Amino acid sequence: MVYVLYAGARGRTDRSVGMAAGVVTAETLVFAANGFHCPLTAVARDLGDETGSVTDIYLPRWFARNLPGIHVPLILAAVLLHWRNYRAAGRR
Repeated sequence: MVYVLYAGARGRTDRSVGMAAGVVTAETLVFAANGFHCPLTAVARDLGDETGSVTDIYLPRWFARNLPGIHVPLILAAVLLHWRNYRAAGRR
C-alpha cells in the first residue's frame, strides 16, 4: 500500500504499481469475503487464543482496532492519485 501511494504521488503508474495494486485488491477482497474480519482470527482461536487477535503482537491496540478505518482512506487516495496520473498521461 505504501508503494502504491508513493508511486501515485510521484506520478508513476506502471506495471509494478499494477502488481502491487493487485496484491492490495486481493487482500481487500479476502478481508471483505471473510465478513470484514481478518481470516487469521479463526486460526488464532483454533490455536488457543480466546480473543482470536493476531495484531496484538506487533501493533498498538488502538491502531489494530482501527485498521479498516485507516486503510480505506489510503486506498481511496491511491485510486485518486493514479486516476489523476492516467488523465494527465492521456492529455499528453
